[in-house]
Amino acid sequence: MSETTNRLPHLDNPHARPVQPIPVQNEGKQAIALRDPSMLVQQTMVVPPQAMGVIQLFDGSNSIEQIAGKLVREDDPNRDTNLEKAATQVNALVEQMDKFGLLWGPTFEGYEKQVAEKLAETRAFPTQASMSLVQVAHQAAGGGDPPESPEEQAAWAKELAEGQLASWMADAEDPEFDQPVLGLVVPHLDYPRGAEVYAGGYRAWQGAPRPDRVVVLGTNHFGLGDGVVMSSYGFNTPLGQVDPDGAVIEGLREKLGDRLFKDELDLLPEHSIELHLPFIQHLFGDVPVVCALLPDPLVPMIADDGARVSNQEFIKALKEVLANAGGTTYFVSSADLSHVGPQFGEPKPVDDARRVEVERHDREHLAKFIGNDAESFVESMEWCKNPTRWCSIGNMAATAALAGASEIELVDYRQAVDDRGAALVSVAAIALLGD
Repeated sequence: MSETTNRLPHLDNPHARPVQPIPVQNEGKQAIALRDPSMLVQQTMVVPPQAMGVIQLFDGSNSIEQIAGKLVREDDPNRDTNLEKAATQVNALVEQMDKFGLLWGPTFEGYEKQVAEKLAETRAFPTQASMSLVQVAHQAAGGGDPPESPEEQAAWAKELAEGQLASWMADAEDPEFDQPVLGLVVPHLDYPRGAEVYAGGYRAWQGAPRPDRVVVLGTNHFGLGDGVVMSSYGFNTPLGQVDPDGAVIEGLREKLGDRLFKDELDLLPEHSIELHLPFIQHLFGDVPVVCALLPDPLVPMIADDGARVSNQEFIKALKEVLANAGGTTYFVSSADLSHVGPQFGEPKPVDDARRVEVERHDREHLAKFIGNDAESFVESMEWCKNPTRWCSIGNMAATAALAGASEIELVDYRQAVDDRGAALVSVAAIALLGD
């Protein structure tokens, strides 16, 4: 098979990176767009639906010839001829996926290096998930064309975003806490489905004294890091740039080393941090932030070799660094709760009985968290094996441990479910109160 003799070494046993398959129409036919969920590669590759079964064999353990052998029946009377055809087709798919950076290897590493170099120049992650705030506001305002110049467009987007945030906050009920609010648990669900719960939580900070910093703890949905992940870079939103608290971040680097930052590109596609920053900017202006992605404590690390930072290491170090830094720190846990329905692998659509069942389960475990016993909360999730796929147990427990609240109050609980019952995501707003 001459077309395979000059392959690059990493293509001999192709290993596909994680991809997000999206059904699309291509020239009137059903197709699948392969999106890079890490957003290190912006282009999408379109393949026919039947290619997905082949791509599943790209696990790094099979050669192209072995993959071809699995695609042709043993009793095929023309097996030799069809094996050669299959190998040619597999090779073409492998080369195309590599071109799009969808295989592990030097091509992807080149894309990764380009992104890392650009971030090192700008020192801030670009606006991504939070731009939906502008889209929601623009649609509510009746649409229309945005200004043409980049400067005018940025001002237009900021005005729309500020107006939408002000509207959501004005509609939210004031929880009227007598104690200071040290921290919040708020969703990272998209704004159209979660805005009322975001605003219900952040309303508790309206009129509160401006802190010296806000710690935002998120969930690593798409990245490679299986420990705590941080970056020393800032973040852009439609309201402008949010700068990091450099002193706190460097204090963490001194205690925990560069291993805390080695997977910082995981923050590039991560919405669980960015969706909160406009609310923080709206309430507190240019307050610096300390942002981190925390792993699920129910999932063991790939290797307990000290190459990654565990939740407990991070909590201990951050407590010490914040004590040395002084001033006032607020905490945000970016957390969604249950994920149920066919979209999340369940066999049946979500009906009313399932909604009641999920709420009962959620409230049982929320009671553990609100009881201000983070250890008991995590243990209860370990015991039941998290059957409804709460995705932010780690950052919720860490926020409770860091804030040191004297009392925790549930502000709101809701379920977002589509008309077909394909997916239900439950969310809550929770306030961690001081003395």
